[in-house]
Amino acid sequence: MDNTNSTAKFDYKLDSLNEAREILSQVYQSLKEKGYNPNNQLIGYILSGDPTYITNHNNARSLIRKIERDEILEEILNVYLNVIDL
Repeated sequence: MDNTNSTAKFDYKLDSLNEAREILSQVYQSLKEKGYNPNNQLIGYILSGDPTYITNHNNARSLIRKIERDEILEEILNVYLNVIDL
C-alpha cells in the first residue's frame, strides 16, 4: 500500500509542552545570567544535540536533557505561530 499521498497526523500532549516551556524558560535565564546569547546557544543545541552548548549554571544542562529536541521545536513553533496569529 502506497502511503506517500496520505497526510500523517501528529498529536502532542499539552503536559509535555508545558514542561518544555518551563525548562526552556529556566535554561534561557541561566544562559543569560552567565553572559551567553541564549538564542545562539539553544540553536546550537537543537541542531547538534551537543549538551555542551548549555551551561551547567543552575543545573540548566541537566534540565534541557529532560526533554527531547523535538519537544523544544514543538514549543518554539507553537509560541511562534500563536504570536503571528496563524
